[in-house]
Amino acid sequence: MTTGTPSQQENLRIVTEIYDAVGRGDMPAILDRVTDDVDWSAEADSRAAPWYGPRTGKPGVESFFRDLGGSIEITDFTPHSFAAGQDDVHLLVRWTFRSIATGQQASMTMHHYWRIRAGKVEYFRGSEDTEQTARTLTPDMASAMTP
Repeated sequence: MTTGTPSQQENLRIVTEIYDAVGRGDMPAILDRVTDDVDWSAEADSRAAPWYGPRTGKPGVESFFRDLGGSIEITDFTPHSFAAGQDDVHLLVRWTFRSIATGQQASMTMHHYWRIRAGKVEYFRGSEDTEQTARTLTPDMASAMTP
């Protein structure tokens, strides 16, 4: 490779290392794989879950995982489809979680988009079934939404 851009395999390795670190609860390893100015967001336009919304920098990534871990228990997290480019990775992830507050459970497929710069994640977007997540976190919403 003449451009110095990380290869598709290297990009997949970076993302896989982040997923492995999440599974171990290893925040330093996660932060080591993101840029200082990382743009990180799950469901950028929604506030239905505590982990939704834009985050910036390593403190933002830490707050994302703190909000996620304080709200749910993940019982399944299985990446099952991916595509990698010279500077990005797309993944579909099957996941199941249980709300700590309500005990309700949800299963869905998420889309994760990662953009890599100089061997680190500079941009992350996650999307999921926001309506199902909201119902799981706040069961009263299900009855309010039913005609």
